[in-house]
Amino acid sequence: MKVLFLCTANSCRSILSEALFNHLAPNGMRAWSAGSQPRGEVHPLSLETLRKAGIATEGLYSKSSDVHESLNPDLVITVCDKAAGETCPVYFGTALRAHWGLADPSEGEADESTMAIAFDATLAHIRRRIEAFLVLPFAQLDRAGLQTELARIGNL
Repeated sequence: MKVLFLCTANSCRSILSEALFNHLAPNGMRAWSAGSQPRGEVHPLSLETLRKAGIATEGLYSKSSDVHESLNPDLVITVCDKAAGETCPVYFGTALRAHWGLADPSEGEADESTMAIAFDATLAHIRRRIEAFLVLPFAQLDRAGLQTELARIGNL
């Protein structure tokens, strides 16, 4: 299964989701990330948060969804409110779509210590959702059932 996490800037939430998913997922499942308006760089606290959690950061970079034109994902998950209302590119074909909205941990005027706490909390929230996803009985779920479960997980 190919999962694409989308966000606007592709510097925090979608990057954290991609890295954590690939850290936890079994063989046969893999994640990528992209942004509709990529910032062009991964937020340094995204990388630091992943490193503290023992999650690999090699190969992570901020990129546009155009990079994944030939990916043909099975699932596209938006992880920020701004991306939820955007139209997915037509080349994502028949991919299931879900929204797992998260607050932006880099937003606001917080000091670095407070912001680091926000990044840790965001990663913990993503972990709960990905772990809930990975234990789904995929063999027993049809497309509609999987869509229902994705919506339920998005409300965790």
